Amino acid sequence: MAEDYYAVLGVPRTASTADIRQAYSRLAREKHPDRFSEAVERARAHEQFRDITTAFNTLTNDKSRREYDQSLERPRPTTPEEIARDAYERGVAHLQAGQHEAAVELLRSAVHHAGAQARHHAALAVALARNPALVREAIQSADRAAQLEPAVAAHQVLLAELLLSQGLKLRARRAAEGALRLSPHDARARRLLEEASS
Repeated sequence: MAEDYYAVLGVPRTASTADIRQAYSRLAREKHPDRFSEAVERARAHEQFRDITTAFNTLTNDKSRREYDQSLERPRPTTPEEIARDAYERGVAHLQAGQHEAAVELLRSAVHHAGAQARHHAALAVALARNPALVREAIQSADRAAQLEPAVAAHQVLLAELLLSQGLKLRARRAAEGALRLSPHDARARRLLEEASS
């Protein structure tokens, strides 16, 4: 994907939608892959045409353009910690918006760049659990969060819920008991313990 859509179309950031359409029409005629017979040139033209089309579609839609312009304003994360923090924050926002697939990808990136952060593993577990096919992986993430922060009852509760959802009552009971040792009045942990013990 091209980084600067305005540069791809050769227009300033202040360009009107009409200016963007005009630039796209000109470039689409010049760069269309059908104009090239040699394989390498045709492949290059295909990539350029894809970038031109993506830029056009983004900049001619008011909402997409606003979001794109805002993304240009934000400083780009560069260190692994900054990348992880950015991915975590965006992942949690996607999770809250119900965009689970996007949340999983972002939170996996957060875990990759800062694997020692329990909250990254816990959030990834929640996102993964939204997809029944990924619950086993969610359990692994919740377990990792609990290992990284053994004194946080919420991680034990999350792990107990996920284990119980898979019928793993013995392990769920142990996690719920661990949560209750940390937080004796936790209603969710108590409920999970009762379910796992029945």
